[in-house]
Amino acid sequence: MILLAFDTCFDGCSVCVAEQQGDRLRVLSSAMERFETGHAARLVPMIGEAVQQAGIDFNVIGHIAVTTGPGTFTGTRIGIAAARAIALATDARTTGISSLAVMAEVARREIDARTLAVVVDARRGEVYAQLFDAEHGAESASPPQLLSVADAAELGGSHPVVFVGSAAEQIAATATEHGRDARAALPDLLPDAVALAHVAVGVAPSDAPLLPFYLRPPDARPQEGKTIARV
Repeated sequence: MILLAFDTCFDGCSVCVAEQQGDRLRVLSSAMERFETGHAARLVPMIGEAVQQAGIDFNVIGHIAVTTGPGTFTGTRIGIAAARAIALATDARTTGISSLAVMAEVARREIDARTLAVVVDARRGEVYAQLFDAEHGAESASPPQLLSVADAAELGGSHPVVFVGSAAEQIAATATEHGRDARAALPDLLPDAVALAHVAVGVAPSDAPLLPFYLRPPDARPQEGKTIARV
């Protein structure tokens, strides 16, 4: 079965096309580009290029994996909308995966750590955070959370921990100030579609609709008392 995986949750786009045989995966093509805006303009061309480089047709895609958040509201929605559209066109089944779980999978392959805490700057003095047991395939040790810097610095309790992600240096410094055994690594870490594909292999695809996973309500809300009267 051909698996198409892609991520648009944070500052970039990542795409992977792979051949899935049970729990084994053979990557056929992959690409990653970093940028803060422009996900809608680049995602579909990147998918097309990856499919072409893999030497396959769209109609043989049987499984689509996409990160469903947490992440930016616009980026997350773009990825999910693309996954829904391609699934509709190809009859492929879909799998939604946490962006933080994908980042943990990348990190555990690149650094030596027993306990990983993925911490991503969510602005307003808060971070998206999740703790993982890196000794057991980046197994989740806490739910994804929206935390203050001080609370994120407590992740892992008394155990040594490696913080990874865009907020890693700030959180590790705070943890160290409080006497914890903590260090920062991979501050430029983003979800990678190859890692996403590897995580998705262990999750059964579904026909259920993909839904975004937000840890914070959207900033844009309808103004109260500003509705237009019907005539």
